[in-house]
Amino acid sequence: MRKIMLLFSALTLPSLPATIHGAPSIDRKALVDRHNILFTEVNPAEIPQVGNGEIAFGIDVTGLQTFYGNTLAHWGWHSFPLPEGQEITDFKMTEVEVHGHIATYPVSSKDQQELYSWLRENPHRLNLGKLSLLLDGAEIETNQLADISQELDLWRGVIRSRYALDGVPVEVTTVCHPQFDSLAVRVRSALLETSRLSVQIAFPYGHAKDRNGADWKATERHATQAALADHSAVFQRRLDDDTYKVMLAWEGKASLQETDRHVYTLEPHGGKDAFSLVCQFDPQSVGEPKASFKQTLTAAKKHWQSFWKTGGAIDLSGSQDERWKELERRVVLSQYLLAVNEAGSLPPQESGLLNNSGWYGKFHLEMHWWHGAHYPLWGRWDLFERSLGWYRDTLPVAKGIARRQGYRGARWPKMVGPDGRFGPSSVGPWLIWQQPHVIFYAEQNYRIDPSTETLKKWQNVVFETANFMASYAYRNEETGKYDLGPWVVNAAENNGSTKQTTINPAFEVAYWRYGLEVACQWRDRLGLPKEAEWQSVLRNLAPLPVEDGVYVMYEGVPDMWTRFNKSHIDPLGTGAFLPSAGIDLATLGRTVDKVLVDWNMDSTWGWDFPWLAMAAARVGKPREAVNALMSDNSKNHYSLCGINRGGPAHAYFPGNGGLLYAAALMAAGWDGAPDRHAPGFPDDGSWVVQHEGLLKAQ
Repeated sequence: MRKIMLLFSALTLPSLPATIHGAPSIDRKALVDRHNILFTEVNPAEIPQVGNGEIAFGIDVTGLQTFYGNTLAHWGWHSFPLPEGQEITDFKMTEVEVHGHIATYPVSSKDQQELYSWLRENPHRLNLGKLSLLLDGAEIETNQLADISQELDLWRGVIRSRYALDGVPVEVTTVCHPQFDSLAVRVRSALLETSRLSVQIAFPYGHAKDRNGADWKATERHATQAALADHSAVFQRRLDDDTYKVMLAWEGKASLQETDRHVYTLEPHGGKDAFSLVCQFDPQSVGEPKASFKQTLTAAKKHWQSFWKTGGAIDLSGSQDERWKELERRVVLSQYLLAVNEAGSLPPQESGLLNNSGWYGKFHLEMHWWHGAHYPLWGRWDLFERSLGWYRDTLPVAKGIARRQGYRGARWPKMVGPDGRFGPSSVGPWLIWQQPHVIFYAEQNYRIDPSTETLKKWQNVVFETANFMASYAYRNEETGKYDLGPWVVNAAENNGSTKQTTINPAFEVAYWRYGLEVACQWRDRLGLPKEAEWQSVLRNLAPLPVEDGVYVMYEGVPDMWTRFNKSHIDPLGTGAFLPSAGIDLATLGRTVDKVLVDWNMDSTWGWDFPWLAMAAARVGKPREAVNALMSDNSKNHYSLCGINRGGPAHAYFPGNGGLLYAAALMAAGWDGAPDRHAPGFPDDGSWVVQHEGLLKAQ
């Protein structure tokens, strides 16, 4: 496994002053505390987590993973052996003719199904192990629990679980260290005094298709070696060619026994009603225990209080609209969830570190914007930047993709793992809307730190991405304009049957214009000569497709509002998170109105509601913007834990990230926004929006 861990420090950008001049500062503790989560029953659909952005521990009501829960990390991956006798280079690309040259795409499984499946499934994210409670040496049944009261204390980053087990009170405190990939646990109960309660640690083999990333039956396919010492044990794990280590350290007298293959039981010796332990994970070496339970608890409390005291905050408690508390709850919980799951060294998968979403734990680069672009607006650029170095590391891979397809520069793939290797798909390789994302991120960085250092850091990524974008555009001799496509699938992914004829998808054209404009500005900032090809494409890029006064999915799209009015709302992407330069706001406003009437919102995904809200806010429809965020739709549902359910998996964090971006935009405004407080919210007194520490959107 590749060591790609970055520490989750407590440092964030300094909080900015409130935008209401003379308004009192937000009582941040009260804001956060009113959204602490209380669990009173066993429910596998609601899994609270502690984590540090690089690793996360999902637990059940026992305070451990006795019934359900996962341990996932950004560095935790596993690959099965390749099919016998085959190599990755044996995969046959599909050749298509594009504007007079041949481009190759990994899109077909014909006559290579086994290798196609292997490439999609590997590497897959691995469940690193689980910790459980045992009663009298046996597994606990849910009916043995009563009087459950478990609270996630957001302000301190601690979960306290109280319940009766076999009629005896138990209290478990669970916390993750903010800098080390370790879980710390303290158990209090009279059951410990009589040696009835013990802790089990177990390790699985990898499973590509299991949501929990674990195969508990394949015991012969992996190895666990335990080295015991006083008050600790180190487990060396090997799964095919992947390895990692786990240290279990405890306070007080206890004995550790191997009770099954890859299963170990830690038995406190009794006489005391409290027992604490720390379980530390690492892809390479764990060394000595880095922190005790008490030290971990202290570090976590300090970290999370710093997290909530700095960066952005939105307080809606003065509002008259009865939906204020639910919107505020979603905003607060989304901040916690994404800091726990998605502030690590890699772009996150769509279900973060809660489970594997259905794409084997791999991340989708077109979704990285939705996962992380909110961080700069909330004054937490550092949490986003940790994953952005991956683009610089993987630039040679992206350049190789572009070269293979006959283009200059770097083409970023869709579904990938940490090594950047392509994941074959009938749809993904045709997507292009992830290309300008990295330029957007670079510009976010520059708005925060307009220095030569920032320009140099991003220069190669920005320029090579722009090179691809310019060479991908094709000059139409009939119109004199540069077209995008054909052989392109739009963001909505609903034009698959016409990808070979689709040209100029609206959102992608708007985003291409943005990306090339910013890239040209970066050359100016660096004092470099203008890039003639970029300038030519930018000046002559095809216009956005408009029919009957509204933006449409792509040029010449048939049956736009009866056949293509589903999935992602691409026509609104032209002016949602993108700056309004080059966008006709009147046309965008009419498009918002059309979408509100004729779009099949049940077919959308969780981030489409924030997308709609952003577009509505920018065209002066704040009431519609709020209604979009609070739409009563199954794809816009947020669980007790605050997790958006707007995708195919148990968790869909792009919805949470989109909500945070939209909320910040609506509260703090955007470039060219009306000169009034909270321009994205109605100003009729129904919404009272107090905010501080937020930055304007582009």
